[in-house]
Amino acid sequence: MPRLPGISQKEAVRAFQKLGYRIVRESGHLILSNGERRLVIPRHDPINAITMGAIARDAGLSPQQFRELL
Repeated sequence: MPRLPGISQKEAVRAFQKLGYRIVRESGHLILSNGERRLVIPRHDPINAITMGAIARDAGLSPQQFRELL
């Protein structure tokens, strides 16, 4: 599986907003939801590539599909 780049939390939120996710709650982490799924984005800059891959997988995306959203 190709690795995802380490990206900032703002870039990650922007990419998921293109898929219809909205910020539901902000604290130490950002919670995004599209009504069916909930994603937890850590407030790290950059977010580790392994962590970002797991978040993309939770959203039902392959690494290539997530890269296209960036």
